[in-house]
Amino acid sequence: MRMGKNEYLEQVMTAQAEVEHSLKKRAAIQSSGGSSRQPASTPVPSSHNYRITGFWRFKNVIVPPNMYVVHTRRGYTEPVNVGLGISFRYDPLRDSFLVVSSAMQTIVVNANCICKERQGILVQSYVQWIIEDFSEAYQRLDFSDPVDPMSIVNIQLREQAEAVIKDTVSMMNIDDILSDKTPIIKELTMRLRELADGLGLKIITVQIKEAIVSSTTLWNNLQKPFRAEREKDARLAELEHQDIVNKRENETEKQTALLYIQKEEELAERRTVAEAAGFDQKHNENVRRARLESEMLEETTAFELEKIKAAKELKKAKIQSQLEQQALQFEAKCQEESRELQLLQTRRTIENELSSERIQERLIETLPEVVRNLPKPTELKTISLGSTQLDGVLGSLTNMVAKLTDT
Repeated sequence: MRMGKNEYLEQVMTAQAEVEHSLKKRAAIQSSGGSSRQPASTPVPSSHNYRITGFWRFKNVIVPPNMYVVHTRRGYTEPVNVGLGISFRYDPLRDSFLVVSSAMQTIVVNANCICKERQGILVQSYVQWIIEDFSEAYQRLDFSDPVDPMSIVNIQLREQAEAVIKDTVSMMNIDDILSDKTPIIKELTMRLRELADGLGLKIITVQIKEAIVSSTTLWNNLQKPFRAEREKDARLAELEHQDIVNKRENETEKQTALLYIQKEEELAERRTVAEAAGFDQKHNENVRRARLESEMLEETTAFELEKIKAAKELKKAKIQSQLEQQALQFEAKCQEESRELQLLQTRRTIENELSSERIQERLIETLPEVVRNLPKPTELKTISLGSTQLDGVLGSLTNMVAKLTDT
């Protein structure tokens, strides 16, 4: 007869293989070809951000303030430096050091347990811890993982927590496990703190996140009584609710009919009152509008009369202004003509008092104008005159002008 597959045993074996692999990770890294060439005095690089400066044997290790450090030297039985955030001088040929984080660590534990009824239960929990006394912790714990110095300690504590959870769950009923997780938390906290007291560690908190029944069939069976009870309560509540609803609906229908009748009566009464009020309001509005129109007509008439009166006054003022302006223009024109007459008289006086020489000059000035006004000759004749004849002509012209002046 073929036996069934033991899934629980396979899960246990797989988890055990992962633990062994994690614990042997440092040995696997050191056995690789890359790390065999590295000097023994040089620390393997880790994920922590400390820095090594300097050269040859004159180096310094700069440690962040949130890191524990232990610094040893050849020939010294005690560490040279032990503490939090201590930077120091470092000689690769004589010194060795270890840097570990001081931050709180969180371990997630998934324990596949067997309860008192021989049923599988997965208990998920987490444990938070810190290093309380590093001078004691570095001597008793393994911080040798080159990538994460806290990983081996976390694995060891997780295994301890898983063993405690399995031991505690094995003596409890499945109902107690699912309903009250306090006994598991108390037992796990007590045992881990006893373990941590001698290792320089401090357990901060222990909490149970989930307790899950591994078998789906068992989980459904555990839920059936509760679900049936809840379904019965829900059905009874539904029937009771339906009965109450029916009663309330009947009462509501009666009240609705009464309210409808009352509402119609009130509406009819209000409609009558509203119509009367509307008629009165309309009549009052017509009276008010007539009064307003009469007042507006009176105001408009008074305004138009005032406007006509103002227009007359304005027109009168414009005519008076035009008359005054014309009088001023006439007076200015008279003054200007008087000045022109006086100026013309003065000119005539001056012209009458001109000498014969001035008359000759004026005649010569007006000769071009006289020549332009003469008729155009139809033929050209040339007459040659001597100097004696020219003097005679000029003399004749002078005598003629003198006679004209005397006349």
